[in-house]
Amino acid sequence: MKLLRTIALDPSDTFVFDVAAAPGDWAVSGAFRFFDRDPATPGGRDRAAFRSGFLGVKSWGWSTLAQIVHATEHDRQALVDLLARQLVEQLGAPDLATARPAAEEEVGFAQSLCRHPVGTLIAVHRTLNAGDISESFRRLQLRQGQGHGKAFSFMEMDDDAEPDGALNLAELGQEPRR
Repeated sequence: MKLLRTIALDPSDTFVFDVAAAPGDWAVSGAFRFFDRDPATPGGRDRAAFRSGFLGVKSWGWSTLAQIVHATEHDRQALVDLLARQLVEQLGAPDLATARPAAEEEVGFAQSLCRHPVGTLIAVHRTLNAGDISESFRRLQLRQGQGHGKAFSFMEMDDDAEPDGALNLAELGQEPRR
């Protein structure tokens, strides 16, 4: 079985997001964090989390990248339990019995993103279309002969149609110019 963990190739997430995920934290898409608010109105760092963040479940912070890792059934169940607790504590779900099915669904979705080999890095890009949140995911492949030591040793591999050519990681945390 495979799941996602956050990964920090450099300290940029600490500048881009209000709360950066701890490296190695179990990760889920986290789009559910934006269902109760309008992503068109938040400031730069909140907008960055909306556009390109994976949610670190324990730290409740954001990561630009997630890595596909081996996991056990015990790991999966612990992740579902942790996410259910976070949904109660952080988002006000009425109880664990109510939160658990939502946590199961979110972890199942994260598992569906793990169709590539262990070690593959995944990036997300979210947009708002007619009031609905759309997500596209891309895998990042190591360049021939490179290790995970440097952020720029990766090549982007398009897995989804219609990538957003206007995406600029350096500008994700900045306020829009008016």
